[in-house]
Amino acid sequence: MRTAEYDFFLPPGLIAARPAEKRDSSRLLVLHKNGDIEHRRFSDLPSYLVPGDLLILNNTKVFPARLTARKPTGGTVRFLLAARNYDESWNVMSRERYTGELIIADRFSVQMIKGKTVTFKENADLQSLIWEHGQMPLPPYIRREPDEDDKHRYQTVYAEKEGSIAAPTAGLHFTPELLDVIRKRSVHIQMVTLHVGTGTFRPVKTELVEDHYMDRESFEIASTVIAEIEKAKQSGRRVITVGTTSTRTLEGYFSGKSSCRSENGKITGSTDIFIREGYRFRAADVLITNFHLPQSTPLMLTAAFAGRQNLLNAYKEAVSGGYRFFSYGDAMLVL
Repeated sequence: MRTAEYDFFLPPGLIAARPAEKRDSSRLLVLHKNGDIEHRRFSDLPSYLVPGDLLILNNTKVFPARLTARKPTGGTVRFLLAARNYDESWNVMSRERYTGELIIADRFSVQMIKGKTVTFKENADLQSLIWEHGQMPLPPYIRREPDEDDKHRYQTVYAEKEGSIAAPTAGLHFTPELLDVIRKRSVHIQMVTLHVGTGTFRPVKTELVEDHYMDRESFEIASTVIAEIEKAKQSGRRVITVGTTSTRTLEGYFSGKSSCRSENGKITGSTDIFIREGYRFRAADVLITNFHLPQSTPLMLTAAFAGRQNLLNAYKEAVSGGYRFFSYGDAMLVL
């Protein structure tokens, strides 16, 4: 497949710059695999769930990974903390190829090498310093500066395990009240963790889809969750994955496209699985997701699940209907 076959027209005005006032008031496009489409609200989701369904959420927590620092000479350097290394340095993304000291605040500085890695000079209270001085890593298509409200809203209500530099955005629509309604329908809710990194949002720049490679992202799954999924599959109950990250976590494990180990009741590891057309889903029966960027890997995963033409038809109808797109936008349920 050619990457260009995953393109679609999107008016810039449909890119959501801020979230809906109430999380579950977002619109929900329901796409059936036969191509039928329904238009609902996310608060209507429980009506599509049945007793015994297994809902899988990604409980990763986004941290304020965008930092602004100044050079000793006075210039400014911005960088994004992308991944922490074993030697306590960090891989970063920066437009500048600067080498030298950078000052973020009083008693908070880093040593940068070629704009690719940084080492913090203060590690004792590093987490709190990052939360105090960092900004949430909103995607570049949200053309505004992050604010304090984003530290709450660019985060799921069940976020628990810190480590992501982008939100698992399909989960942003859930509220505690909606989760309670779902539980009362005898739907089982389980958590997995995949820390969203560059693998999820790195753009596809190759002409052919299959020539693109994903960066590895780390995950954690409780062994009991794997057992419950296997039991659900054996008994014909549905597994509903919330977001492409939850989907990749489970599919990476069940397809063997991950590096992992089992210890103390947990399976930990990493995956670089790239799900595209032709892939056979082992875990996910139903997918809840947001509207994704043209030619992106999350769009390709959703196309593999729903059928590319079905998905592009749904996107065309969503554009016509004024749906809000991308991270802070509306949602889609693929049945």
